Formats: sequence, C-alpha cells, structure tokens
Amino acid sequence: MIIIFFLSLMFFFISNIMMFLSILLSKKSNLDREKCSPFECGFDPKSSARIPFSLHFFLITVIFLIFDVEIALIFPMISTFMMVNFLLWTKISFFFLMILLLGLYHEWNQNMLEWTN
Repeated sequence: MIIIFFLSLMFFFISNIMMFLSILLSKKSNLDREKCSPFECGFDPKSSARIPFSLHFFLITVIFLIFDVEIALIFPMISTFMMVNFLLWTKISFFFLMILLLGLYHEWNQNMLEWTN
C-alpha cells in the first residue's frame, strides 16, 4: 500500500515538474503581430476583421433553428399516428402544436419575424 502511495506521489511531482518546465521553456510570445492578426491565406487583411454583426440576423437564424428542430419533432408524431392510442396522441399533438403556435405568436408580437425595422 505504501509503495502505491509513493509511486503516485512521485508521478504527481514528475508531471508537475514537466508542466512547469514546458511553461518556462516555451517560446510563446503574446506580442507577435502575426498571431494577433486574422488569418487570410498568409496575406495582410484588406479590411478590419471586426466588422459589426447584425444582431437581428442572428436572432432570425436562431428562430429558424428552433423551428427546424420543431419540424424534426413533429415527423415522429405523424409516423406513430396509427400505432398509438388516438385520444392520447391527439392530446399530446394538440398540446405540442399549441406551444409552437404560442411561441410563433410571441415572436410575431415582438416583431422578430420582420427583416427591417
């Protein structure tokens, strides 16, 4: 038991010493101009890499992804129509579609579905 303890302690110290030496001996420089610039096939960039991003476009894409996942959840409901209890299937499908329609109504009410403001 003591041998396992000493071996694990020795491995712990050796690994920590190796990590510390790798940090000390690395030639990493934070002030390198090439590493701070955006990569563009080895050439200097012609424009700023930090262009303004349209938040509205981002929200439209998120809404699209949400509705895409919802479509993927609706497909199994259609294929299981004949295999399950009709009353239970109707209640679950109606509840799920109502949640989707309420979300769509909320997005429409907040003017998230318009491209221009």
